[in-house]
Amino acid sequence: MQQKISLRVLPSEAADEASLLNIVAKACAVKQAEITGYNILKKSIDARSRSQVWVNLTLQAFINEPFQPHALLPLYLQDVHGATKKVVVIGAGPAGLFAAIRLIELGIQPIVLERGKDVRSRRRDLAAMNKEGIVNAESNYCFGEGGAGTYSDGKLYTRSNKRGDIQRILSILVHFGAAKKILYEAHPHIGTNKLPHIMVAMREKIIACGGQVCFEKKVTDFIIADDTCTGVVTGDGERIDADAVILATGHSARDIFYLFHQRKLAIEFKPFALGVRIEHPQTLIDSIQYHAPQRGEHLPPASYSLVQQVEQKGVFSFCMCPGGIIAPAATAPGEIVVNGWSPSKRNNPFANSGMVVTADYADLQDLQDLKTFIKQKELPKGKELLGLHFQQMVEQQAFVAGGGSLVAPAQRMEDFVNNRATASLPDCSYLPGITPADLRSVLPAFIHKSLQGGFKEFGKKMRGYLTNEAVVVATESRTSSPVRIPRDADTLQHPQIANLYPCGEGAGYAGGIVSAAMDGERVAAMIAAI
Repeated sequence: MQQKISLRVLPSEAADEASLLNIVAKACAVKQAEITGYNILKKSIDARSRSQVWVNLTLQAFINEPFQPHALLPLYLQDVHGATKKVVVIGAGPAGLFAAIRLIELGIQPIVLERGKDVRSRRRDLAAMNKEGIVNAESNYCFGEGGAGTYSDGKLYTRSNKRGDIQRILSILVHFGAAKKILYEAHPHIGTNKLPHIMVAMREKIIACGGQVCFEKKVTDFIIADDTCTGVVTGDGERIDADAVILATGHSARDIFYLFHQRKLAIEFKPFALGVRIEHPQTLIDSIQYHAPQRGEHLPPASYSLVQQVEQKGVFSFCMCPGGIIAPAATAPGEIVVNGWSPSKRNNPFANSGMVVTADYADLQDLQDLKTFIKQKELPKGKELLGLHFQQMVEQQAFVAGGGSLVAPAQRMEDFVNNRATASLPDCSYLPGITPADLRSVLPAFIHKSLQGGFKEFGKKMRGYLTNEAVVVATESRTSSPVRIPRDADTLQHPQIANLYPCGEGAGYAGGIVSAAMDGERVAAMIAAI
């Protein structure tokens, strides 16, 4: 017999297999010897009570019958070496890689073209950014095998239940080496130290099945005939023909947006969010969230999620990294972009999170600084690119305020809120370094004032959060794409060009690893169905 039960246990009980087995037996009203095993279906931490932190568990208990470990959803990979249908996939991020896996299941050969390098080669370019301030425009935290998520944390939380099968995505990640706990944790996380190995395993399987994965192969144009995309042209002049093209380039491929604009192919302005990354001592966040001076040994480093309306502007935390590190995420020289990541153990001494403000077209259309920036840089004009130019402007202002290198401008949190100069800065995980700056010189007024109001409210929600122990680092600007590439709701193709499939976060249809992966699978299935 199998029985599904829900439990509320102490963290120490959840961590001790013998204690938990005894609790399961009591909940099932049977002797402990009759429990042959159990699978954890869901696990979350409840820290709402000020007196005790609890762990909520949903289990499938096996009683007087052989125990069956949780089975992964099967993969039905085919040999596509001789497949007659070929699809070019532009980008080896989660949207592109999961699209390729799904295409193989459907008997179609994927040809994955990635502008950046493989994960091992890419690591050297990241080291050059952190240690020497050198930015490789084609190999960085955003471009390369696995996309932006590979070296920026691997958080797998999404609310996109209607976009696809979340459990299938998680199951595929486990197939390729992720820990099984991601299948049941409320906020699954792989870790930057482990995700690269998973990306390599996916690539090797794609190649073994007959697909192709090409690195340092930047797409520079589309081959279009009779309003139909029949392939692509790469930076080395190669023309690659295909039955369809999946565009999964990620949120930072600005050259693709410019290519669409130059080709007079439809793109749209998309609201996005921009702000800063804030870093606290992890012990401080632990004490606030767990209502205790010290975190218990069986509890993970605490996280938080905050949102507030400030004068009709949304201010919210983004990509919170407990036990994490702030990283440089610029994709071109002369700009400062910061992101965050955590290793699998989340055992670094700092907690960081993006703190961002929504930016709509109405916020940007009359900004004189932005108009001046566009004119000085001789950038292409048009509503559809306004968010992209705004993003560039703020990143370049941060570069200047930081002193002309990857050193980031920063301010203590209370100083930021009260418009005070910061004389000295606390220790920070950002390896290129931080320097004191008045962030009003970096952030447009509507962003700066909204963040000030948000921080004040967050300090009321989390007593101790608003503190000069925390440091505000500019600028967190790659939360999502500022441009959407439209597609037909029924066919998922670009409305002007048949067989061109905008996909994932860069096209404006996802917001993280899992949602991008689901969108990649959805597009692949549509191609097979047509």
